[in-house]
Order: sequence, then C-alpha cells, then structure tokens
Amino acid sequence: MKKAPIHVLMVSKALVVGAYHSKLEEMTGLGIHLDVVIPRIWGNQKAEREQANGYTIHALPVIFSGRNHFHFYPSLSALIKKLKPDMIHADEESFSFITFFIVRQARALGIPVVFFNWQNIYKTYPWPFSAWERFTMNNASSGIAGSAEVKDVLRKKGCSIPLYVIPQFGVDTNVFYKQPQAELKKSIAGNTKIILLGYIGRLVQEKGVGDLLQAMTLLPQKVHIVFIGSGDQKLELEKKARLLEISERVHFVDHIRSSEMPRYINILDCLVLPSHTRSNWKEQFGRVLIEAMACEVPVIGSNSGEIPNVIGDAGYIFQEGDTVKLADTIRQLLSDEGKRKEMGAAGRVRVEQHFTQKKIAWDTVHVYQTILDNRVDSL
Repeated sequence: MKKAPIHVLMVSKALVVGAYHSKLEEMTGLGIHLDVVIPRIWGNQKAEREQANGYTIHALPVIFSGRNHFHFYPSLSALIKKLKPDMIHADEESFSFITFFIVRQARALGIPVVFFNWQNIYKTYPWPFSAWERFTMNNASSGIAGSAEVKDVLRKKGCSIPLYVIPQFGVDTNVFYKQPQAELKKSIAGNTKIILLGYIGRLVQEKGVGDLLQAMTLLPQKVHIVFIGSGDQKLELEKKARLLEISERVHFVDHIRSSEMPRYINILDCLVLPSHTRSNWKEQFGRVLIEAMACEVPVIGSNSGEIPNVIGDAGYIFQEGDTVKLADTIRQLLSDEGKRKEMGAAGRVRVEQHFTQKKIAWDTVHVYQTILDNRVDSL
C-alpha cells in the first residue's frame, strides 16, 4: 500500500524572501505535504510571496518582528493543534524563543521537531537563552546544522540528538544562470566596457566592505565596484570613497527584491565577499557566493568562517583584512579573461553538485523520513 505523504509544518522567518521558496517546491515534488508559517512583515520587509505552488503559506502576525531570537507568533499554538502535522521543522536557532516554544508545544502533542542552527561560534548564553537551548537540545528529535563547524559547536554544548549538516537554502539553477545584462550594467556604471566588481549583502563592518575601497585604490581606473545592499556603513563608504578620490568608480544600489538578484549578479565581472571574523561572529555561509557561482560569475572570498568551504576550488581565497593581497587577487583574475571563464564554469559545476535547491530539499526530506522511521521503530 502506498504510504501517505509526510505532513510537515515549517516555521521560518527566512521565507519572507521569495527566492527561497523554490526549495519548498522541490520538497513538495518529493511527496511532502507542506504547511509553512512566515511573518507577514519581518522588520521592514514584507513577505515577498504569499501565493504558494504546491504547499500552503500561513503569513501570520508576529510580535517583536525583526528580533531574531525573541519573536513570537500569537496564533501559532492554535495552528499546530488544528493542522496536527506529522512533524514540525523549526527553521530557527536552538536558543531562540520561537524554537523553544515550538518544541514545548510539540512535545505536549507528541509531535517530533527538527531545528536549524547557523551559530558557528561556541558561546555560553545568559538565561533565558541558555534554558531555551537546553530544553530544545534535550527534547527535539534532531537538528540540522548549516555547516560542519555548526555541528561541532552543538556537540560541544552537549547536544546528543542526531545532527545533520545541510545548508538552509540552495540555489534554483533555473533562475540563477548566466544571462548578459548590458543595459543594466550601463545604467549603473555608465559604461559596459568597464570591469565591474560587486559586493552584495549588508553594508556593515564585519563584512569587510571598507577593504574593497582600499583595494580599489590599487586597481586600474577601468575597474569599478558596485555595492548592492544597505546598512550602517553606507555613509562611511561614501565618505571614504571621496577621501580616496575614487567616488566616480564606486556605485551603490539599495535593497532589491530577491527576484531581481540574478539580473544584478549578471552585471558583475567578479563578486567579492571580504568578511572579517569577530569575537562574536564569523561568516556562516555566504549565500551570495553560490548565487554568483550559479551565474558563472567568478568569486573571491576571505578565509572567514565557511567561505573557503563554500568556494572550494571554484574561486579564490585571501587572508581576511589583507587589502594588498585582495587587490593582487582581483588583478590576477581580471587580467586573464580565459581564467575568468574557467572559474565561472567551475563555479556553476560546484553549485550543481552541492548547492542546488533540489539537493538541499532531498537531503532535508531524508532527515524527515529518518526521524519518522526511527520513531516507528521505537514504538
């Protein structure tokens, strides 16, 4: 007799980003009956998608919107009781209140829970975060770690439940692919013949954005850079560009919808992620790297956190904070068009092998099946 589909309730603030939903479509294609809870608004960002394809979206009001570890959905408890899913995927950190709440509610109803962690630095949290984390690690069925380093952190904290290493999201290679965008490049940089570097993400100190301007002073005039994103460092970057007398070579694009990201990535000759490790943060993944690699845009990243493992042999790595080495690496890549094409093609292959939404979905569904199979065997 054919098995009934596994009914999963996923709770994820990250899914306010529309591009991430292709993972859900892949999961439903694997036979998962999926309900998804997302915030109606997360911080200043409205949910980009409320129409689902093969699954159901519940866009709920959220208290403390934009507060990663404090937020809460007042109507979530009633929804869990109404849906009675086979399992719940809390797409949130083990020390967050929402994860603790979900695990507590699910435990009372006999529903298994899997959580997701990105925290790749060992930290001892104050109460109540420490209590929430202990409860989650002791009562969830399994955990998903975004990297091997995250798994090591959880084990060091005493987490003994099964843990699986799977990135949170992959790339839809039917959306992210090489597609020339000459007119868009011209509208931003003023000339299609210039060489355009790009940074995409938050404009904050720990991302090393200031290093890019310092490196620009060591590069030829034909090299420009575009910063795509927003953050508290934007005014400082504009000021620094003026002081370094490179303002005419530095361009800014504020936040864009995720659906527009492939077009903007395709204006770049190279994408750079120069993150800096801090005592309380290091790069957890660098999703923009795999988006650029899927578009066959060569990538350069610092050696912070997970960046070297994401890029592998499909790009260049430099010592974080070394702006001279960064400039030399950029110059080396941009001086050899054949090498740029070679690295771009290698990036695409690496994404297809390791980081597609289809592969991430398959690995995640395998976790669900393992949890439920083990649950049946233990009865």
